[in-house]
Amino acid sequence: MLSSRYPKMYQLFGAYLNQDFDLWGDTIPEIVSCYKRDCPRESHLEMIHEINSFMSEHPDDLDSAFEKDYGQDFDPELWGYTTASFLDELKRLLSE
Repeated sequence: MLSSRYPKMYQLFGAYLNQDFDLWGDTIPEIVSCYKRDCPRESHLEMIHEINSFMSEHPDDLDSAFEKDYGQDFDPELWGYTTASFLDELKRLLSE
């Protein structure tokens, strides 16, 4: 279950990067900024670890794994990203 395997990613996609994203901002940096404001720094670092784990678990099927797990409410391509570039951007924003 995603909520137990990747709880921080589950929280971000379930609460911030869903069909109601515009409550938090109009761009990925704005939305992630709201997440960062609402969650302790430790959570940011945990999510970076989860993203790295997710990417390493799916070296050959990252797009399909992401689509299966998070694609119901979020599509990186609609925001101008590939799956890999989006996850890299999330890590960058979370580490700032």
